[in-house]
Amino acid sequence: MGNSHDDHKNGHEHSHGHNHNHVHNANKKALTISFFLIAGFMFVEFIGGYLTNSLALISDAGHMLSDAVALGLSLSALIFGARAATSSKTYGYKRFEILAALLNGIVLVLLSIFIFKEAIERLSSPPHVIGRGMMIISIVGLVINIIVAYILHSQGSTKENLNVRSAFLHVIGDLLGSVGAIIAAILIMLFGWYIADPIASMIVSLLVLYSGWNVLKESVNILMEAKPSNIDSEQVISILKSIDGVEDIHDLHIWMITSDFSVMTVHLKVRTESDRDIILEKAKRSISKEFGIKHVTIQLEGRDICPYEETCN
Repeated sequence: MGNSHDDHKNGHEHSHGHNHNHVHNANKKALTISFFLIAGFMFVEFIGGYLTNSLALISDAGHMLSDAVALGLSLSALIFGARAATSSKTYGYKRFEILAALLNGIVLVLLSIFIFKEAIERLSSPPHVIGRGMMIISIVGLVINIIVAYILHSQGSTKENLNVRSAFLHVIGDLLGSVGAIIAAILIMLFGWYIADPIASMIVSLLVLYSGWNVLKESVNILMEAKPSNIDSEQVISILKSIDGVEDIHDLHIWMITSDFSVMTVHLKVRTESDRDIILEKAKRSISKEFGIKHVTIQLEGRDICPYEETCN
């Protein structure tokens, strides 16, 4: 009977590990393809923006540069993050991807401020822009962004992984930037409204700022070891208190190592005569089932193991 339980457990662990590897490889493949597509077209768009004198195209190329940097960082983060834990880095290199996301966010915010400043200067005297060239390059850019967004969304885990999501947000912002540049090109070609170019680039910069700020905020939250927003501490306490034999709870800490790896530690004061192994098993199972936290450390204490008031509260 004991063997069958162990076999089931080992099988479950094996399938979980296999699934994790599959997701990791899918993310890596999606990011690699996306990186080469974006980086390649970035040069085309930058040269096109320079030749057509379009700030909207140059700002979109700047956004594509940040995309390429974001994708490159995300890719290196996945490669580094997969490295095994060491005696000095007991969680391995998982946090590298949060540092990458933080850098992404900073780059995006700075880029948006720069584009906005340039656009304001151009508003007063909009320069001549070659609308047809701007139009062709914008349409090609839109198609490439749609392909990359599709690859990241269908192949990568945009919901679970902050790094893949930050790269996806870059691309969505860029996609909208291409739409803005197409509209501006149409207005320039039909009506000669050259002011549409700096206006389009201002809209792009606001989109960049929005996505950058969100990525920045979330990565700082993780580095500050904040509680995951989807986990309610009060609910955790009430679930643990409902376990037979648990008298009190203190020193509850829930934080994130990365966006898809939450950790929890807690002290449970239990009745001295209760079966501690059963309490421990129930507590871990409940937390894993309700909140998906797999890495849980629980310290069980009887009446005689909590002599100091300050450690109990």
